[in-house]
Order: sequence, then structure tokens, then C-alpha cells
Amino acid sequence: MRKLVYYIATSIDGYIAGPNGEYDFYPVADDMAAYLNSEYPETVPTHIRAHVGLDVPNKTFDTVVMGRGSYEPGLAAGVTSPYAHLRQYVVSSTIKSIDDPAVELVPGDPLGLVRRLKQEDGLNIYLCGGGNLAAQLLPEIDELIVKCYPVVAGAGIPAFHGGFAPATFALTGTRTFGNGTVLMTYSRPETAG
Repeated sequence: MRKLVYYIATSIDGYIAGPNGEYDFYPVADDMAAYLNSEYPETVPTHIRAHVGLDVPNKTFDTVVMGRGSYEPGLAAGVTSPYAHLRQYVVSSTIKSIDDPAVELVPGDPLGLVRRLKQEDGLNIYLCGGGNLAAQLLPEIDELIVKCYPVVAGAGIPAFHGGFAPATFALTGTRTFGNGTVLMTYSRPETAG
């Protein structure tokens, strides 16, 4: 069965973005970019792939699920299909329509969507964010890939923004990069191994 993988960047204090959606405060490192582009090339938006020399087939993911807050920054820049190399779903009850046939709007029931997608053949499903959607989908998240940057944000959008709902994951891998960022991989105990 396909896995739902929450691949996300966070500050040390668990924020994926600043209070107004800022994410430009994360330090960049060449060794980290090279590794992530090699291991997870599908997570690079289509319009950026050519600029970083990524002309490779999908390796880990063939589908992306994102919330309004993850979709709108590209839309504001005129990009209606940010992950054209993947099947794209935007979960939002506030967006009324999307003017791109390559992007499917899902107005509700993200759990039902993910459960259907998991039953299909294919590569894993990339949960692009954000924190509200991740909290709703927590029961279906099989793996977390967390880039923890050496920054304390102090406030912002948490990685999971919902009610108190403890969920246990097992650490399955770590890697540290030159800028101090630690990449941690976690799996649900029943899927770890």
C-alpha cells in the first residue's frame, strides 16, 4: 500500500513558517540541497526544477496533497500547477475553484481522499502541508521527513495545528548538513522497519 509522507521544514521550535507564511529565514546549504534534490526530486516545484538541473523521473512520490496555504504562494506568483510532474490535490473549503485542469480541488474530507489514494497503485503520496491539513490527516500519516533548521522562530504556523492528539512515531534515520539542519525520518511503529 502507498504511504502518506509528510515532508516538511521546521524551526527548532516546530514552526513551518512565520506568522504571515514567511519561510525565507531558513538557512540554505549546498550539501543539503544536493542531497534532497537527489533523494526527493519530486518535492521541488516544477517551475524551479529546470533552474536547479532536475530533469529526472519521479523517485518517491507521484501524488501531492496540499492545503490552501501551501498552494496560494505559487498561485500569487502566477503558478497554477506547482507540481505538474505529480497528480495534484488541493484541500480547501475556502477556495471556490481552480483554473487549472491538472489540479483537483477537494473541498472536504481529506481523510477520505487519502484513504482512496492509498488504495491505488503507484508511488507514495507527498503531504506538502500545511499545519491544519497535517493535523486533520495525522491518522493517515505513515512517515514524517522533517528538516529541522537551526533557527528558533518564536511564533508562526506549527507543523501540526489542531487539537491535542498524541501519535507515536519511531525514528528511522537522521542526517546532519553543513548549515546545522538535521533531517529526521520517522515512521509509525507498525510500518517502521
